[in-house]
Amino acid sequence: MKLFSDLNKKQIERLFFKLPEEVFSTSEKEVLSYALASTLYMPATRPNIYHDLLIKKHPALTSMVICLEDSIGDHEVEVAERKLVEELTHIYQALEEGVLVKNELPLIFIRIRSVAQFLKIMHALGDKIALLTGIVIPKFEAVAGKIILKEVENYNKLGHCLYAMPILETKKIIEKETRMEELLSIKKVLDHYKHLILNVRIGATDFCGLYGIRRNAETTVYDIAIIRDCISDIVNLFTRADSAYVVSGPVWEYFTTKERVLIPQLRETPFRKRYGKAGMNMRTQLIDKHMDGLIREVMMDITNGLTGKTIIHPTHIKPVQALNVVSYEEYLDACNIIDSSNGDIGVMKSSFSNKMNEIKPHFYWAQKIILKSKVYGVFHEGTTYIDLLKQENFITNH
Repeated sequence: MKLFSDLNKKQIERLFFKLPEEVFSTSEKEVLSYALASTLYMPATRPNIYHDLLIKKHPALTSMVICLEDSIGDHEVEVAERKLVEELTHIYQALEEGVLVKNELPLIFIRIRSVAQFLKIMHALGDKIALLTGIVIPKFEAVAGKIILKEVENYNKLGHCLYAMPILETKKIIEKETRMEELLSIKKVLDHYKHLILNVRIGATDFCGLYGIRRNAETTVYDIAIIRDCISDIVNLFTRADSAYVVSGPVWEYFTTKERVLIPQLRETPFRKRYGKAGMNMRTQLIDKHMDGLIREVMMDITNGLTGKTIIHPTHIKPVQALNVVSYEEYLDACNIIDSSNGDIGVMKSSFSNKMNEIKPHFYWAQKIILKSKVYGVFHEGTTYIDLLKQENFITNH
């Protein structure tokens, strides 16, 4: 799959200085971990998963999680398990018949409840395990998590290629007195199975639930002090240069409204300057669908070192992806830093003459930007996410 494959050639050439590269389920783990982009969660009881993929209902979708955990009722578990196997069987048969093409499918994950359920589903799938990129492990903790990761590794020894994505969302992680000990114990397990860990995810909704807190559509998780504090510690521990994981942004759970309390969070000027009245109409559409809150939160995710985001509605796909595209200025800075890393100089003026690039302090950042540019591409100079969202594909696909 390739990000922005729903855009036509003319649109791609107008927007991108460096095109997004095609990513396969067999690509290097380092690349795949960035390629998740907007990861769409859906309950396993959801009808027509196969049909939606067949008709390419959401052509920009690059990764999806079929959930067997909190998104379904406890009484629905067996039904959901059967439905998941049925849907994956349809997809598998369509691939064998040439109706679907594997490289055009999003990366598919399943979110499990327990190691017993994981083993049950794997046994039921048989050869159809090949459809999966991996599993999502909710409420991850060291002891049970280690058992599940060991089972994933056992499947890979049989010739499969499965990754795991733990979700950090338990009581011991959010509570300050137990947080660091719990995170360190989890990291010790993840470090042992690092070859399996595609992404570390943050369960902000579960964290909030433990305190009876729910952000509204006009605030971000970073406005909630207790969540911001916890995210800070997760980033501190899991994104260090000497042993880094890709950590994704927590879910944004709003997608429509009729009334607002706070002033919209999208500045008028960038939209008006670029597209005049059409730009202002576009801004109104984004605000009406609560995209301004989402855009602000994604910007905060990126600022805090997070890549990609969990989403629960298809309208969130393109904004998350657009905001993660590398700017032309960032790309030039990153290239210059890496090209000058032979030790001859320590600092240099940026190509835009607006900042100093220090080679050693900024080298890790530059590496991440170059990797990100492979997956998301690089905008032309002066082009921004607004130009990408302005494309007819976004405006018409509701």
